[in-house]
Amino acid sequence: MTETPTANDGRAFLILHGWQNHRPAAHWQHWLADRLTDLGHEVAYPQLPEPDDPDLERWLAELDALLEELAGRRITVVCHSLACLLWLHAVARDGFLSTPVDRVLLVAPPAPEVLLEYPEVAEFAPPGPGPARPAEAASYTRVVATDSDPYCPRGAATAYAEPLGLPADMLPGQGHLDLDAGYGSWPSMLDWCLDPSPESYEKKPITGRS
Repeated sequence: MTETPTANDGRAFLILHGWQNHRPAAHWQHWLADRLTDLGHEVAYPQLPEPDDPDLERWLAELDALLEELAGRRITVVCHSLACLLWLHAVARDGFLSTPVDRVLLVAPPAPEVLLEYPEVAEFAPPGPGPARPAEAASYTRVVATDSDPYCPRGAATAYAEPLGLPADMLPGQGHLDLDAGYGSWPSMLDWCLDPSPESYEKKPITGRS
């Protein structure tokens, strides 16, 4: 495991959940938030408004408020599922992200064509930001996904990583990287989050739950 850095190193973590997620205690994002908090790190893991019937503008407003609260820190943003699309909408809007964050993980982003099948989340279909946009919003952005995600059947590498010019970790046979796929604890994710060095974390793969 990565050597734990001191918790007063100016970093903070923002963890954002997806559709129909009420932050169950067994979910890996809850586990990650608890582990980081236990180690003394500043962590925001909010319940976003109306997760069963989310409104894009309300979620964007919540994101803006959260980033404002964490201003001045080196922020790592960890998005799962629909939250990945929330981030891409924020990235695509001129002036929305006034200050770039440090790092962003887009974990298991659902495909546009899948989102459009569900009226509750159709407005979250990606706005199509160019490759420069993620680079303007964060010093480093990475996709973590699988080759068997029912919500992204053509693969997140094809749908997101390649058109946006982002590095990607592809984990074979791991579904939607959620509770149904067995993702409660996720040590590799914690190790990556704890690593403070770009020279290290940009090369370190995020591996599947062992």
